[in-house]
Amino acid sequence: MPFGKSIRIFLPEATVTGIRHAEIINRTGQAIACPRSRLDELKEWPETAKPGVYFLFEARLGDSKPMAYIGESESVAERLLSHDRKKDFWNEAVIFSNKDDNLSKSHIKYLESRLESLAKESDRYELENGNTPTQSSLSRSEREAMEELLEDIRLFLGTLGYPILEPLIQSSSTQPKIVPTATAENLAYGELKFSVRNVSALGLQTDEGFVLKKNSTASKTNTDSLSTRLVKLKEQLIADGRLVIEGDHLRLTKDILMSSSSYAAALIAGTSRSGPQSWYSEDGRSLKELEDKAVESSQ
Repeated sequence: MPFGKSIRIFLPEATVTGIRHAEIINRTGQAIACPRSRLDELKEWPETAKPGVYFLFEARLGDSKPMAYIGESESVAERLLSHDRKKDFWNEAVIFSNKDDNLSKSHIKYLESRLESLAKESDRYELENGNTPTQSSLSRSEREAMEELLEDIRLFLGTLGYPILEPLIQSSSTQPKIVPTATAENLAYGELKFSVRNVSALGLQTDEGFVLKKNSTASKTNTDSLSTRLVKLKEQLIADGRLVIEGDHLRLTKDILMSSSSYAAALIAGTSRSGPQSWYSEDGRSLKELEDKAVESSQ
């Protein structure tokens, strides 16, 4: 059972769009988020002159997956100045280091490799990394310490608005050290199914919205009742390969997060639908019945 954490975020200029420093109470890890336009100010932060790992993030635009880059350096601030000249896609960097100065080159190479692997598994961002970093060899005790730091990094990233390490749904390949966002076992409603005409989909209600599962099928055609936003989203998913044409229907190649069960059902059916009345549990109860029962139980 995971324990609760308290994350303290310092805003030196009392603004959420400037530099932010984050730390977890009674832990040695720390994070600094810095807009690209403020890189020259990092020299005022000795935390960024230490060995560490970092992420470069592209702002999320529309429904396409934003880009990200993961790297390591023995002096992160210097490396970021190099990226400022060579990489164009990013608008903010998030840096991670330790307060007690005990991260070696082997440690940060291990972290870089594990972070890239976890980010690929979560599949929320398009990674701009070219080569897969080699995972350095560490003793068992050092690996455990780095895995603990990975959990802190996951929390920092999510709190700062970048859930790049958060799986939409836990898979068998998800490392147990990283706590998943949602699993079929820890969700109140479990796996839900929706079938209409020649298409069928599986999904899960999560804290973030509704996840349509990989290999769900969707209608190739749309009716006039389908919202313009969903028509554009469908076109985007086809363009980037997350929806592929198979005969008389479309198939999802990856899990995708929708804002609601109704949006998810409408995307699948190609027409406006009520999610609570479209999705059903294994025992035949509608999502509406499950939600009504949950409300009654909480009263």
